[in-house]
Amino acid sequence: MSDVNITVIDREGNKHTVAAPTDMSMNLMELIRAYELAPEGTIGICGGMAMCASCQIYIINKEDSLPEKGEEEEAMLSEAFYVKDNSRLGCQIPITQEMNGLEFQIAPDK
Repeated sequence: MSDVNITVIDREGNKHTVAAPTDMSMNLMELIRAYELAPEGTIGICGGMAMCASCQIYIINKEDSLPEKGEEEEAMLSEAFYVKDNSRLGCQIPITQEMNGLEFQIAPDK
Protein backbone atom coordinates (compact mmCIF):
# COMPACT_ATOMS: atom_id res chain seq x y z
CA MET A 1 0.00 0.00 0.00
CA SER A 2 1.27 3.45 -0.89
CA ASP A 3 -0.06 6.35 1.17
CA VAL A 4 0.54 10.09 1.05
CA ASN A 5 -0.10 12.57 3.84
CA ILE A 6 -2.77 15.16 3.10
CA THR A 7 -4.01 17.89 5.43
CA VAL A 8 -7.73 18.65 5.42
CA ILE A 9 -9.14 21.74 7.13
CA ASP A 10 -12.76 21.01 8.03
CA ARG A 11 -15.61 23.51 8.02
CA GLU A 12 -14.96 24.38 11.68
CA GLY A 13 -11.32 25.25 10.93
CA ASN A 14 -9.78 22.12 12.48
CA LYS A 15 -6.76 20.61 10.72
CA HIS A 16 -6.59 16.86 10.13
CA THR A 17 -3.51 15.24 8.60
CA VAL A 18 -4.62 11.92 7.16
CA ALA A 19 -3.06 9.04 5.26
CA ALA A 20 -4.48 8.87 1.76
CA PRO A 21 -4.01 5.71 -0.31
CA THR A 22 -2.75 6.19 -3.85
CA ASP A 23 -3.51 2.62 -4.90
CA MET A 24 -7.30 2.58 -4.42
CA SER A 25 -8.45 5.03 -7.14
CA MET A 26 -9.87 7.39 -4.49
CA ASN A 27 -10.48 11.09 -4.93
CA LEU A 28 -10.44 13.92 -2.38
CA MET A 29 -14.23 13.84 -1.89
CA GLU A 30 -14.05 10.16 -1.01
CA LEU A 31 -11.18 10.87 1.38
CA ILE A 32 -13.31 13.43 3.25
CA ARG A 33 -16.13 10.90 3.50
CA ALA A 34 -13.86 8.04 4.55
CA TYR A 35 -12.47 10.04 7.47
CA GLU A 36 -15.90 11.56 8.26
CA LEU A 37 -14.51 15.11 8.11
CA ALA A 38 -17.89 16.57 7.12
CA PRO A 39 -21.39 15.64 8.27
CA GLU A 40 -23.07 12.80 6.38
CA GLY A 41 -25.12 14.09 3.47
CA THR A 42 -23.13 17.31 2.98
CA ILE A 43 -20.28 15.99 0.80
CA GLY A 44 -20.62 14.21 -2.54
CA ILE A 45 -24.38 14.43 -2.81
CA CYS A 46 -24.28 13.64 -6.54
CA GLY A 47 -21.98 10.67 -5.99
CA GLY A 48 -18.91 12.29 -7.50
CA MET A 49 -20.32 13.16 -10.92
CA ALA A 50 -19.38 16.89 -10.83
CA MET A 51 -23.07 17.79 -10.73
CA CYS A 52 -23.61 19.42 -7.31
CA ALA A 53 -20.48 21.20 -5.99
CA SER A 54 -21.12 19.85 -2.46
CA CYS A 55 -17.50 18.66 -2.43
CA GLN A 56 -16.03 22.08 -3.26
CA ILE A 57 -12.65 22.60 -1.64
CA TYR A 58 -9.99 25.32 -1.57
CA ILE A 59 -6.47 24.23 -2.46
CA ILE A 60 -3.99 25.79 -0.02
CA ASN A 61 -0.72 24.51 -1.52
CA LYS A 62 0.75 22.21 -4.18
CA GLU A 63 -1.86 23.30 -6.74
CA ASP A 64 0.63 22.48 -9.50
CA SER A 65 0.49 18.78 -8.52
CA LEU A 66 -3.20 18.55 -9.48
CA PRO A 67 -4.79 17.77 -12.85
CA GLU A 68 -6.28 20.68 -14.81
CA LYS A 69 -9.97 21.47 -14.36
CA GLY A 70 -12.19 19.77 -16.91
CA GLU A 71 -15.17 21.38 -18.65
CA GLU A 72 -17.71 19.75 -16.30
CA GLU A 73 -15.82 20.96 -13.23
CA GLU A 74 -15.51 24.50 -14.62
CA ALA A 75 -19.24 24.55 -15.42
CA MET A 76 -20.26 23.36 -11.96
CA LEU A 77 -17.97 25.83 -10.19
CA SER A 78 -19.41 28.67 -12.28
CA GLU A 79 -22.79 27.97 -10.62
CA ALA A 80 -21.56 27.23 -7.08
CA PHE A 81 -21.51 29.47 -4.01
CA TYR A 82 -18.35 30.59 -2.14
CA VAL A 83 -16.12 30.03 -5.20
CA LYS A 84 -12.56 31.35 -5.00
CA ASP A 85 -9.63 31.31 -7.43
CA ASN A 86 -8.33 28.16 -5.71
CA SER A 87 -11.70 26.32 -5.73
CA ARG A 88 -11.88 22.77 -7.04
CA LEU A 89 -14.33 19.90 -6.82
CA GLY A 90 -12.87 17.18 -4.63
CA CYS A 91 -14.59 14.47 -6.67
CA GLN A 92 -12.54 15.47 -9.72
CA ILE A 93 -9.13 15.14 -8.05
CA PRO A 94 -7.72 11.61 -7.83
CA ILE A 95 -5.20 10.95 -5.07
CA THR A 96 -1.69 10.53 -6.46
CA GLN A 97 1.88 10.34 -5.11
CA GLU A 98 2.51 13.93 -6.26
CA MET A 99 -0.04 15.15 -3.74
CA ASN A 100 2.04 14.23 -0.68
CA GLY A 101 1.91 17.27 1.62
CA LEU A 102 -1.18 18.74 -0.06
CA GLU A 103 -3.34 20.96 2.14
CA PHE A 104 -6.91 21.93 1.36
CA GLN A 105 -9.96 23.35 3.09
CA ILE A 106 -13.55 22.16 2.73
CA ALA A 107 -15.70 25.03 1.43
CA PRO A 108 -18.73 26.16 3.48
CA ASP A 109 -22.02 24.43 2.77
CA LYS A 110 -24.27 27.29 3.91
